[in-house]
Amino acid sequence: MNDSVTVDTPQPNGPSRRRATPRRKAGCLPVAMAGFFILIIVAVAGFYTWDRVGGALGFAPDFPGPGSGEVSFEVHEGDTITAIGRNLQYAGVVKSVDAFKNAARDNPDATKIQVGFYDLKQEMKASDALEVLVNPANLVKNRVLVPEGAKVRDVVASIVAKTDISEAEIEQALKHPATLGLPPAAGGNPEGWLFPATYDAPPGTTAKALLSQMISKTISTLDTLDAANRAKSLGLSVDQVLTVASIAQKEANRSEDYPKVTRVIYNRLKAGMPLQMDSTITYLSGREGDVWTTAEERQSDSAFNTYKHTGLPPGPIGSPGEETIEAALNPASGDWLYFVNDYETGGMHFTASYEEHLKYVAKAKEFCRKSEKC
Repeated sequence: MNDSVTVDTPQPNGPSRRRATPRRKAGCLPVAMAGFFILIIVAVAGFYTWDRVGGALGFAPDFPGPGSGEVSFEVHEGDTITAIGRNLQYAGVVKSVDAFKNAARDNPDATKIQVGFYDLKQEMKASDALEVLVNPANLVKNRVLVPEGAKVRDVVASIVAKTDISEAEIEQALKHPATLGLPPAAGGNPEGWLFPATYDAPPGTTAKALLSQMISKTISTLDTLDAANRAKSLGLSVDQVLTVASIAQKEANRSEDYPKVTRVIYNRLKAGMPLQMDSTITYLSGREGDVWTTAEERQSDSAFNTYKHTGLPPGPIGSPGEETIEAALNPASGDWLYFVNDYETGGMHFTASYEEHLKYVAKAKEFCRKSEKC
């Protein structure tokens, strides 16, 4: 016999058989590649399984503790254990959400965590962080948070709620702004000068001391930014810069949009157009929770009504943060005259065309009619 392949003779009236073809041996490379990809799949699946099951079994990544430094941590109304764990991880307090969840699972007091501020450390063992949170004695009651955009009336309410200082004492202190360190540039009006930050107010803290601290922080921030000289180059006073910044703080939500909003403000001022900023209207009405103003609200004769009056309003409409102050001092380049929020994406539309602006407004209103995001 030889190594040739034989051919069968076809049977009469039957199907013919195809010539058999000798098989080639499979190369090593395809087999190796297949094995490689299988290993990757197994590894990924193993990692995913370990991440899910390992966390549930108590093997979640955790810091050894005890930690160092200081972290002022706030538990918000409605926070779940997972939400608290996520915020702790973001703040660098715990190494993983699962480590905190495992600690909470083993601690029957985990459901008793109270809303408020706590003093924690960086890189704590999850169970240690939880022990701090479940102990009501660790709740820092005399701590005041001034959020970006907060009005004076908001700050007053927060101080009264979080400290032993009475509203009457605060109002009395505000009647003497010079004794608080409020500069002449503010014109006696503390609006916009109470810097957004977290402030400790231990027992015995006076309204004057706390308010002075807020004003001092605004002044130091302005000094750091060289605001006086930079404002002068824009043809503005420092208080006007704070006014522009406070409007941007209310009109936009993203860092990249603040300089664009301030550019729109300056472009409209240069063109002699009314600013038509809804944030100045809601500052007057005090109404919150709605992105649109009403025709009735826009009829106010107040100088803060930027629909009726051209130029900047007479002062800030809230406390701007450092980021928006910088945006007021360093606006973006552009010819925009209009903007509107894109509530679907979280962004903003800027344009120099009124017709295009109206299309964006119509789209935004249509979305808001169907969605609760607005």
